[in-house]
Amino acid sequence: MKRKGTRILAFLLVAMMVLTACGGGNNQKNNTPGDNSTAGNDSTPSDTTEPTAPSNGGEPIKDLVTWETAGNREMENFFMIGTEQAKDLNVLCNAISPLLEVDPHGVLQPAVATKWNTPDGGVTWDFVLRDDVTWVDVKGEYKADCTAQDWVTAMEWILNYHKNASQNTSMLCAMVVGAQDYYDYTKGLDEATALALTTENNPEFDKVGIKSADATHLTYTCAQPCPYFDTLCISAALYPVSQAEIDEKGVENMLGMTNETMWYSGPYTITEYIMNNTKTLTKNESYWDKDASLFDTVTITMIEDVNMDDTLYETEEVHNTELSEANSKIIMDNPSDPRNEYLTETRLKKYSYQYQLNFDRRNADGTPDTNWNTAVANENFRKSLYYGINLKTTWARTNRVHPVDLENLCFSMKGLLYFSDGRDYTDAVIEKLDEIKAYDGENSRRFNEKLALEYRDKAIEELTAQGVTFPIEVNAWIKAGSDYAGPTVLKENWEGTLGTDYIVYKINEYVTSPNSEVVDPHLQSYYGSGWGADYGDVENFLDQIVIGRDYAYYANKYTNINELPEGSETRKLFEEFTAKVDEAKAITDDLDARYEKFAEAEAFLLNHALSIPSTYENAWQLTHINDYSKMNALYGCQNYTYKNWETSTEAYTADDYAQFKADFEANQ
Repeated sequence: MKRKGTRILAFLLVAMMVLTACGGGNNQKNNTPGDNSTAGNDSTPSDTTEPTAPSNGGEPIKDLVTWETAGNREMENFFMIGTEQAKDLNVLCNAISPLLEVDPHGVLQPAVATKWNTPDGGVTWDFVLRDDVTWVDVKGEYKADCTAQDWVTAMEWILNYHKNASQNTSMLCAMVVGAQDYYDYTKGLDEATALALTTENNPEFDKVGIKSADATHLTYTCAQPCPYFDTLCISAALYPVSQAEIDEKGVENMLGMTNETMWYSGPYTITEYIMNNTKTLTKNESYWDKDASLFDTVTITMIEDVNMDDTLYETEEVHNTELSEANSKIIMDNPSDPRNEYLTETRLKKYSYQYQLNFDRRNADGTPDTNWNTAVANENFRKSLYYGINLKTTWARTNRVHPVDLENLCFSMKGLLYFSDGRDYTDAVIEKLDEIKAYDGENSRRFNEKLALEYRDKAIEELTAQGVTFPIEVNAWIKAGSDYAGPTVLKENWEGTLGTDYIVYKINEYVTSPNSEVVDPHLQSYYGSGWGADYGDVENFLDQIVIGRDYAYYANKYTNINELPEGSETRKLFEEFTAKVDEAKAITDDLDARYEKFAEAEAFLLNHALSIPSTYENAWQLTHINDYSKMNALYGCQNYTYKNWETSTEAYTADDYAQFKADFEANQ
């Protein structure tokens, strides 16, 4: 994609951490592997007409109030197909209706599409759509019917370079016939010509594998068998836009739309947006799913201080809080604290977090930071960081009971894919990683002081010969005025083993936007980022860091690997990695073989420390929300859709959550 739980942004990966994409598929445990010749179903959505009565004696909440951190977690875009950032999509998934939805187990369900199937093993995908979905404005007034053509219009927009740059293109270019060719075609046009294009009288776009026979029939044609294509239906890349809306606003105004000018087809309209303060979602009375359980309103309160949600929960101003380290310690260490019985652990979030190293760091004046760029291009330096950063105290800030359970060893996310024998894909990656220890529940499996110091000493010798001076400065960034201790702990994690005569972790401050103030001018040494898959295949993870591709989000935004000198050793490593990814992507008739090749590519990336995985995410909480009732998938952008949630005016207890978990697992 790319949410609540943003304390992880502050405590784990510096405040400039972002979530991208939203991320499965037919080799998920909850879906059926096979050739998908008859994927989908024709059932109708939930037949529940009233909110589920909570099991703890309370009443369903009608007006939900939750929270998000301000600054780096505030929305920047209201055009759903024009963003890949979770901070946008976590809200916009409530505003636009998709072809398909997921249930709490991550299984695909009908939405606008009532039936779908692939008659030829994943090349052709046919969708039958409802005929009662409408677009409305922020006041709920009718604007147009939502038809199959709106998905065709959306694809033209996404693939048109001058309209959407490279946002949400990677999946379509990888899967759909003619998509890459049309993207390349528009990129070669002058801007005015490209912006004037529509789906009408456009012979080049006619070659793209998407067609709407009529208002309720939509067909996609893949370039090769894609048995996981239907999982893409819950990604922003397969959401609709109406040509009538484009005509009303003008092409030039689509990317700058606001909550007041955008059109809606989802369960809510965004009736109020006060930047870095609140946003209010109001039930859309024209929403097609009349049986859905919706809140009358959802208010998302933006908080400046990452501890403020705890205070707001205590004063009953929000319905959930993810506890700060200090407050969780106070509760856990005091058996007589009345909050003890209400202390519950969140479900593991779907994001895989990594430290993305910047291979083209710039100084404030725009000149290259030669010292850092030379160092990060040295494999021994990268490996000294890979084995030498000990994050256990950082993990303990959000989960002091089971801190090492948050250790991430992979670029991709565990639980996304499984081999036919039930083995998790990430287990195959870990088997191929160098020097990874067995899990013991107490210690990091990757941190290795002996190895880190060996690589440090090698790096010092090699880099000194290249003119690098020590200590090497690691520039990290937080929002100005932040007063939490997380970055200080990270500084200790980075410097503690390797020593401040080798690296110095420098904490800088940005004022408003980490993108415009830090990332765009290349000021960061690394960027902490969490990726959630857009669809159910690992290529969506690895495609983000391949070299020489416009669609590679990390490569073009954070790591800047395309700036590496031609013929350099580091560039050759990324080129070899990219070739391995392409080799895996070409395997479409044997998913086990496909995943094995991807695992080889991913292990290659990590064994050369070209990216440094860092953490998974969960937290301890107090809540009036049953997390096990939410849409929940390890791909797509729908997990924050406020639909069919079980809530209670009475806070849930640890016993309640134990029962929720038991019931959930019994129904898997």
